[in-house]
Amino acid sequence: MSLTLIGQKKGMAQVFDQDGKLIVCTVILAEPNTVLDIKRKETHGYNGIQIGGIPMTKAQADRAKKPLKGHFAKLQVEPCNEIRESRLDNVDQYQVGQKLDASVFADVKFVDVEGVSKGKGYQGVMKLFNMAGGPGAHGSGFHRHMGSTGMRSTPGRCFPGGKRASRMGGDRHTVQNLRVVAVKGNLLLVEGAVPGSRGGVVYIRKANKKG
Repeated sequence: MSLTLIGQKKGMAQVFDQDGKLIVCTVILAEPNTVLDIKRKETHGYNGIQIGGIPMTKAQADRAKKPLKGHFAKLQVEPCNEIRESRLDNVDQYQVGQKLDASVFADVKFVDVEGVSKGKGYQGVMKLFNMAGGPGAHGSGFHRHMGSTGMRSTPGRCFPGGKRASRMGGDRHTVQNLRVVAVKGNLLLVEGAVPGSRGGVVYIRKANKKG
């Protein structure tokens, strides 16, 4: 159980390490997150904190639903677009309204980053599942088809769950064990790529498999 911070993927960059090696990094903007609520085992059955990130604009705040407006008004904090809860062993060091920024990962070597991958629309089986397709000669008629999927008279049907042309991307993925290259203010640089496009919301936490 570790703290999860809300951030935005801003793009990729290249930096040189102390040995002069070029490192390809993802730049994550982790603006200060606000502690919205504290869950305690005596009341809720577990210990954890609820945090909010990516502040709403005035127009977004005006369009927000009444229960959400009431939640922020009760806590007397600025409205935010993303809300995330982290289960922790001890919550005594946190207070409602407290700000958490990228500095929480200053002493962390590896992180796990969760995000939604880029949506690629409806795709065929060759792009989606790397199938070989049919013969490429002229007149074959099924260059990019997946081939026969039928069965014999028993059972006389195709079993569900098979590979078919379908929607690709737009799925939630977690990339594990990304090395923290640098923490500069609200910017977090991690080695490698993370899911999503520029401006996409990502969730950063200390790596489960590597400390």
